[in-house]
Parts: sequence; structure tokens; C-alpha cells
Amino acid sequence: MQSNFFLDVVDVVRLVPRGKVTTYGSIAKYLGSSRSSRMVGWILNKQVLDATLPAHRVVNRKGILTGKNHFENPFFMQSQLEKEGVKVVNDQIVDFNYHFWDPNKELTI
Repeated sequence: MQSNFFLDVVDVVRLVPRGKVTTYGSIAKYLGSSRSSRMVGWILNKQVLDATLPAHRVVNRKGILTGKNHFENPFFMQSQLEKEGVKVVNDQIVDFNYHFWDPNKELTI
């Protein structure tokens, strides 16, 4: 059975726990395509209007909210994360290593 990268990205993002964040690159690596982090971002940019998808939990490798401008409200991402107990200062996750959820360690293919 052939996988569909688009759907696989969405499936992984749905698994990111409340109060945790992951990165575009970690998702790409988990899906066996480590050089496709930009594609993960592109896929999520097309999905931000899906209120059931916690795309606000995906940040760049440094914990910066690089996707914030793709939401209707550029403060949505930060406000959602803060509701989940993730502190954000100057568009960056505070204590990123604590909040980081790595699908490569947490999930098995």
C-alpha cells in the first residue's frame, strides 16, 4: 500500500498532544522524507482553516511560530498554545525542549 504524504502529515499532526509542539522537520523525518520539512509546512498552510487539526502545535526547529501568519488571526497560534500551557515570548516557545514532542520517539510506523 502506497502512502499519501499529504494525508500522513495530517495524521501525525492530529497525534501531537495538547501542551506539546513538534517541528516540520520532525514530521518529515518520521514520514521517511527528512528533506521535506517545507512540504510539511505547505501542507499545513493549506489546512489551517480546519479547526479540528491542531496545526498551531507545529513550529520550526528553533521553536519559533513561523506559521502564525497563515492563520486568519496572526495571534491565534500563540493564544492556542498558551491555552494549552505553552508559554510563548516574541513568537518563540519558552522551554522548547520540555514541550517538544518527537514523533520519531513517540510513534512507531
